[in-house]
Amino acid sequence: MIKKIPVIDLKQHQAVSGKSGMRDTYQPLSTVFASSADPVEIAQGLKLNGADEMYIADLDLIESNGHNIMDVKMVNTILPVMYDGGVKNFESFEFFLDYAYKIIVPTETLESIEEMKKIFEKYPKERIVISVDVKNDELFTKHLGLNLSEFKEILKELDPNEIILLDITGVGTEKGYNKKLLEEFEDLKEKLIIAGGLNKDSLGELESLGIKKVLIGTSLHSGEVKLLD
Repeated sequence: MIKKIPVIDLKQHQAVSGKSGMRDTYQPLSTVFASSADPVEIAQGLKLNGADEMYIADLDLIESNGHNIMDVKMVNTILPVMYDGGVKNFESFEFFLDYAYKIIVPTETLESIEEMKKIFEKYPKERIVISVDVKNDELFTKHLGLNLSEFKEILKELDPNEIILLDITGVGTEKGYNKKLLEEFEDLKEKLIIAGGLNKDSLGELESLGIKKVLIGTSLHSGEVKLLD
């Protein structure tokens, strides 16, 4: 069975939801797992329903507009957290290790490939997750100056345990997975965690293609998709 890793985005200490990465329009999350948008309550509900880890994106920190790291630390006592706080370099990765179990290194915010290599040189791969952020079928990055195929070659060299393939354009849309993007990363399939726009139908398709893990938010919180089905 394909593993579904629940997703929440945090903004001003609340879980929020939105579409296609348009973060200014995000609203408090309505979820079948809790009666409020409180991340701790949601984590408790997820654990009761069979979750054994979860993904949290700290939108305030990613946008340099405050942070939610104490909320993340609290959630991490309930479920191991895969945390995206917008890692820029080795120092920020190291700092976040005190707050969550796995730390995401996203192409959106990473300052250089050298900083990523320093992380891999010092820390076990079990605690590092690379996020390949993609917008309109191109690598989404503020600093790297690389295209998708160039970044993929670097990933092959570093050989991470887990690689999130995040189609930002699809986030919250439930339109299904990005077939073209998945084909481009076919040779890294064993390591992939597919994210962005997933719906009930796409889960079966991805499982048949050999994908073992997905990140899922909107269709899980609405109740359309069950954690353990």
